[in-house]
Amino acid sequence: MEVDEVKLEETPPANPNPNIITERNANIISGGNVFYNPVQEFNRDLSIAVLNVHFQRLAKERAEKLLKQQQRSKLKQQENGEQLTPTATEATSLANNNYVAGTKYDDGMRILEALAATGLRSIRYAQEIAGVRQIIANDLSRQAVESINTNVRHNGVEHLIETSHADAMTLMYTSTAPEKRFDAVDLDPYGCPNRFLDGAMQCIADGGLLLVTATDMAVLAGNAPEACYVKYGSVPLRMKCCHEMALRILLHCIESHANRHGKYIEPLLSISADFYVRIFVRVYAGQAQCKYSMSKQSWIYQCTGCETFTLQPLGTVRAKSAEQPHLVKFGIPTGPAVNTLCEHCNHRHHLGGPIWSAPIHNMQFVEQLLEAVQTTPLKELGTQRRIVGVLSVVQEELPDIPLYYTPDKLCCVLKLEIVPMLKMRSALLHAGYRVSYSHASKNSLKTDAPPAVLWDLLRCWSKRHPVREDRKIPGTPLAAILAKPCSQDYEFDQLHSAANPSSRKNALSRFQENPAPHWGPGTRATIMIGENKLPKSYRNQNKKQRHKAAQQTTAAADEDVEASPPPKDELLSSKKAKLSPTTA
Repeated sequence: MEVDEVKLEETPPANPNPNIITERNANIISGGNVFYNPVQEFNRDLSIAVLNVHFQRLAKERAEKLLKQQQRSKLKQQENGEQLTPTATEATSLANNNYVAGTKYDDGMRILEALAATGLRSIRYAQEIAGVRQIIANDLSRQAVESINTNVRHNGVEHLIETSHADAMTLMYTSTAPEKRFDAVDLDPYGCPNRFLDGAMQCIADGGLLLVTATDMAVLAGNAPEACYVKYGSVPLRMKCCHEMALRILLHCIESHANRHGKYIEPLLSISADFYVRIFVRVYAGQAQCKYSMSKQSWIYQCTGCETFTLQPLGTVRAKSAEQPHLVKFGIPTGPAVNTLCEHCNHRHHLGGPIWSAPIHNMQFVEQLLEAVQTTPLKELGTQRRIVGVLSVVQEELPDIPLYYTPDKLCCVLKLEIVPMLKMRSALLHAGYRVSYSHASKNSLKTDAPPAVLWDLLRCWSKRHPVREDRKIPGTPLAAILAKPCSQDYEFDQLHSAANPSSRKNALSRFQENPAPHWGPGTRATIMIGENKLPKSYRNQNKKQRHKAAQQTTAAADEDVEASPPPKDELLSSKKAKLSPTTA
C-alpha cells in the first residue's frame, strides 16, 4: 500500500497581539468569543483563486457577447442603408481592461457572503480579488455585524464592503430582481447548506458562481442515511468512496434546487478536503438544458458481500438520427442494472442515491486555475503549495468515471495480502484500461475496468499469495470469487510508464495530514486558536471513562467507611441517645 508523506504548510510566526487574528493582509479584531478556524484558510485561499479566474472568464464572455451585439447592429444598419456608427471600442476596452485587487469597478462582480461571522472572508475577497464592484457581508447576529463593521474599518475596505444585518434567506429572497442579483454567492454555513440553496438559486445572476460548503460529513458519508435523505434528498451508502459520494450527493441536491426555477448547474471544481466538501458551480437559466438533468443523476447498487457497486442512470439521451445529432430524444432506462444476486459473490444489493453521476470538474477551468495559482499574485497565498498539489491530482482524475475503489478493501474481501498501489495500477494499464487517483483519498483507484476484471486480477494475485484453505468458508464472498478460474495473467512486475503519475513523481502536497490537535469543524462562536481551542471537546474528552472512574472511587470510599469501626466517642453518644427519653 502506498504511503504518501506530506509536509505540513509552514507555520506562520506567532501574532504579538492576541486580540488580533491575522490571515494574509486581513486583520480581525477578535475582542471576545468569535468563530475563527485557521484550518479553513485553505478553503478561503481556494475560493479567492477560483473567483479571480472566474471573473477573468466572465469578463471575456461579456466582451465576446458585446462584440456579437455590435456586429449584429452593424449588419442591421447595412441592411437598412443607415450610416454606420463606431461601437467596437467598448468591447475592446472591456476585453483589455486590467483589473486590480482592492479597486472598485462599475462593471465588476457583486458578491454575497450570506453568513459572514467576523467578515474575514469578505475582507480578504475585497483585498485579493481583482474586479469587484460590491461585497455584501451579511449575518443574522447583531454582535457579528458590529464586529464586521469594526473589521471593515480597521482594514480600510469600506468602499467595497457593505454590511447587512438580516436573515440570509430573507436577504436572498428580496434580491431576486435582475438589478439586485449577485454574480457570486458564497454559502459557508455550520453544517448543512440545504435551507439556503433555494434562495441562492433565485438571487444569483445567469452564469453566476455559487460557492457551497458542507461540514456535516458524517451524514453525507452514510452514518445516518435517514438524516441525509431528509437534508439532501439522497440515500448514502457506507463505502470506501464515501468522500466522493458526498460531493455527488451535494451536487445532486444543488441541481434539484436549480431545476425548480428553470436553471441548471455546471460544476467547475468539487473538492473534498479536511472535514468538509467545497463545491464551485456556475448556475445558468434554460428550460431546454434542464431536460438533461435526469440523465446526469444515477441510482447506485452496492453488493452487501463484496461491495461492488453499479450505477443506474435515471434517464437516457440519444440522437434521433445520425444526420441530425443535435436533435435528441429523452427516455427512461430499463432496469435494474443488476440481478437479484450479485454476479460475483451471490449476495443481495443495497440501493442508494440518486447521486450526480456526470463530471464533477471542468477540466479546462482546472487547468486555467492551476496556471493562475502558480503566477503572481496568487502564488503568494498561504496554502498555495497545497492548492497546487490538490489541483494537480484533480487534473489527473478520470472525469467520466464516478466513484472509486481502494485496493486494501478489495483485498480485505478476499483475505489477501494487499496489492501495492503501483503494481495494481500497472497491471490494469498493461491490460488496456485507464486508471487514476481521486483527490478525495490517497489510496483510491479510479478506473474504467469493470468489477469482473478487478476480481480476476486479484485471483491472479492470489496465485502468488495464496489464501489459507480454512478461510474459504462456503457462502462467503471469498469462496464464491476465488472458486472461479482466472481468465488471464496480469503483469505485476514490469512497471507501466503511466503507473506513477506526475503529481506523485514531483512529490506535490497532494493529501494533507491533520494540521492540528483537536482538529475538526469546531463549535459555533469559538476561537479555534490559543488556549480557547475547542473547550467543549476538552470537556467531553474521555467523559465516560472519567464518570466510571469517579463511580468506582465513590464505591470504594463507601466500602472503607462500612468496614472501619466508628470512633469510641460516636459509640458513647449513640448509646446515650438510645437511653434518653423521647422528647415531644
